[in-house]
Amino acid sequence: MMLTTHLPSAGAAAPMGLRPTSNWRRFRVSADGFPSFLPKQVEKIKDPFARKLATRIERVPVQISSDSCIMSSCVKPTTEEKTNPVVLLHGFDGSCLEWRYTLPLLEEVGLETWAVDILGWGFSNLERLPPCDVASKRDHLQQFWMSYIKRPMILVGPSLGAAVAIDFAVNYPEAVHKLILIDASVYAEGTGNLSKLPNSVAYAGVYLLKSTPLRFYATNLSFNGLPFSTCLDWTHVGRLHCALPWWEDTTVNFMKSGGYNVRSLIKQVKQKTLIIWGEDDQIIDNKLAVRLHCELPNAIIRQIPNCGHLPHVEKPNDVAKLISEFVQADC
Repeated sequence: MMLTTHLPSAGAAAPMGLRPTSNWRRFRVSADGFPSFLPKQVEKIKDPFARKLATRIERVPVQISSDSCIMSSCVKPTTEEKTNPVVLLHGFDGSCLEWRYTLPLLEEVGLETWAVDILGWGFSNLERLPPCDVASKRDHLQQFWMSYIKRPMILVGPSLGAAVAIDFAVNYPEAVHKLILIDASVYAEGTGNLSKLPNSVAYAGVYLLKSTPLRFYATNLSFNGLPFSTCLDWTHVGRLHCALPWWEDTTVNFMKSGGYNVRSLIKQVKQKTLIIWGEDDQIIDNKLAVRLHCELPNAIIRQIPNCGHLPHVEKPNDVAKLISEFVQADC
């Protein structure tokens, strides 16, 4: 198995073989091929892999109730396979652009791969301000799965996305064939005291959350020794969705809802699980990887050396190889 795509240098060309897929619903696109619903700040992003994946983001209708439909953002697969599809989630307040390096590698080895934005984050149209609590996020993902994926999937969750994946797998086991958890944030007790903040304080905190200095600091902490220019560009990628007009409202809604607390669900996971962990994670203690491995009933663990909190961004070749081997292990 050859995984040949590598991280680009500044100004490098986008990888060959990646093409936009057809839309359920047509949107205008810019001269660079970006869908019109993306914030205009996408034009300033330099990372060619992020720019390429951004051209493939679509909004598809997801019916969440008899009278409510959300145009939900995702990246659809370039091919449909008979095997279980791989569905990629993202971390807290992120988007499908997290997978700009690893998704093409998974497609390169023939895996049907989706990247799905979790309700409340990413680039979905949330103008009507739907609730974005845990139950709503779970129900939205389930409706997306029923509408478009329709087969047991390999569900991949990095960071807080691992809590989303565990919550979903326990509640809808028929939808999940296997789990892959990456530097999993699964031992936090929700959003804690943030849920009790007055609205004015909550909105002030959320405003700070999207600020470039704070995001730059978090990006720098997530990786090992990024050059300043790369860290700044990756900061722009990571906060692009924050420019959407409903972002503050949906983020406050989630924070005040209490967030994810999946500690009691970990031992209920029945699916075979792969744990991937960056050995140099500065955000979540490496010891929690061992604890998670011990508590999950059917899990294997693989650690990646010289790697921080987001291996699928920092070490995409390693992550793609581990995912593809895990997916194909029982084929």
